[in-house]
Amino acid sequence: MTRPLTAHRPGLGILLKVAAIGLFTIMSALIKAATEEVPIGQAVFFRSFCAIPIIMLWLLVRGELRDGLIAKRPMGHVWRGVIGTSAMGLTFVGLSLLPLPEVTAIGFATPIFTLIFAAALLGETIRMVRISAVVIGLVGVTIMLWPRLGGGDELSTAAAIGAVCVLVGTMLRGLVQIHIRRLVQSEHTAAIVFYFSITASALGLLTLPFGWVLPSNAALLMLITAGLIGGVAQILITSSYRFAPASLLAPYDYVSMIFAVILGYFWFSELPTVIMLAGAVLVICGNVVVIWRESRLGLVRGKARPMIDMKGG
Repeated sequence: MTRPLTAHRPGLGILLKVAAIGLFTIMSALIKAATEEVPIGQAVFFRSFCAIPIIMLWLLVRGELRDGLIAKRPMGHVWRGVIGTSAMGLTFVGLSLLPLPEVTAIGFATPIFTLIFAAALLGETIRMVRISAVVIGLVGVTIMLWPRLGGGDELSTAAAIGAVCVLVGTMLRGLVQIHIRRLVQSEHTAAIVFYFSITASALGLLTLPFGWVLPSNAALLMLITAGLIGGVAQILITSSYRFAPASLLAPYDYVSMIFAVILGYFWFSELPTVIMLAGAVLVICGNVVVIWRESRLGLVRGKARPMIDMKGG
């Protein structure tokens, strides 16, 4: 769905990227608040289904709606949907059990796991620089998770489950990126985005017999708004890559920590711990090394990310 740069306007590209990251963080906060009342599968459905009209309208405006309905590899889209929806659901579980900044910080490990899967599944050669980045990132993840995995009381057990769910969801997002690299060889990005939304909505709807509830007006509004915001954020992040290269925009993903800390404090009365921040810094450092190395190698994988790299899926 992405096009070549239409103009080199890095300031506008950065502005659009930061706006998208801010909206994705607000979306996560809305999901966190809504899952206090509704089950995870119901949240997954609303997040995915309510984004479809926004995505379809954008594809229509861009003249790409027809491409968005063509699937040359249907099973590839199914698998992308299953893995991505699983990642989204696990992340939502984590949001319901952990502070927003902590979920955000653990999610920063996605590029690290993408690199690991690239070596294991695609046979990519990883030399010392990127191996060092992986080690630094994994040490950071371990530091963040360690306090959550040591308690025995009920509160600690719930937090441990949340931490593990977010970690597994982050790993699955890394796997999704590998799968997308294969899909984009034959599929239009619009098709990947469109069918992911359809698949995620269908899988979320399948959880209906397992305890959906009639949400309050406030929870329903939060669910619908989360889906709409998610769709708008995808459009903004797509647009950002039309004005600036992926290597320039990638570091701005970490602005989400600022948004998460602010929202976590004022909405949920959450404060990040020193240990969590220390681990997050190490993960970010590892990712920065990966970004730097891949830009040096001339890799352009980020061009497939704008509408595909859906937060939470």
